[in-house]
Amino acid sequence: LSLKFGDIGNLKGLVIRFLLTTSYYQLSVQNWFSLHRLQLLYNHSIQATFNATRIYAPASYSYHCEHVSSLQRYDALLIPSSANDLSKLWEVTFIDFQIQGFNIREGHFAYAKDCASFFSPAILMGLVMSLILLLVLAYALHMLIHLKSLDRNYECKASPAYFAQMKDNDMGDEKEPLRSSGNESYELRSQQFRKIYI
Repeated sequence: LSLKFGDIGNLKGLVIRFLLTTSYYQLSVQNWFSLHRLQLLYNHSIQATFNATRIYAPASYSYHCEHVSSLQRYDALLIPSSANDLSKLWEVTFIDFQIQGFNIREGHFAYAKDCASFFSPAILMGLVMSLILLLVLAYALHMLIHLKSLDRNYECKASPAYFAQMKDNDMGDEKEPLRSSGNESYELRSQQFRKIYI
């Protein structure tokens, strides 16, 4: 597949050639196409050759990527074919790149397989946060299951009351005989505690 620039100034003799291959894969039970190599030609002579990596899609689909480039900051899907080649002197970047080599109908691209990987940084961060939340939930459930309930027959015993020592004359004032038939009773008057002595 050749891309020619026509009569555009200095680009008149520049041709970008995409070498596409198609293969049948039994696992997916369909044909896949891949961009095998990219060549830059100027005035019918090859100036640079790049090997393409990870640029493939089912033959009935098209391939789309935001950046297809030889630069590392764009993930370098185009790699110079050899160290001695002039490709090292070229920097190639396609923005909003879409290609389809086979099964083209009515001059329109088919459904596009995007180059975005499944494990993008945002997806990985979401998975890590989900894992942390699951661990917190599991710990909370573990603590609830192993929480010991109070025994029904458990008696709540208060701490022994503290009584300050009182003088004998004060005790005489607070004791008063209870009126009862035959038995002598006394009642201890206090604001907090009441005890009856018989």
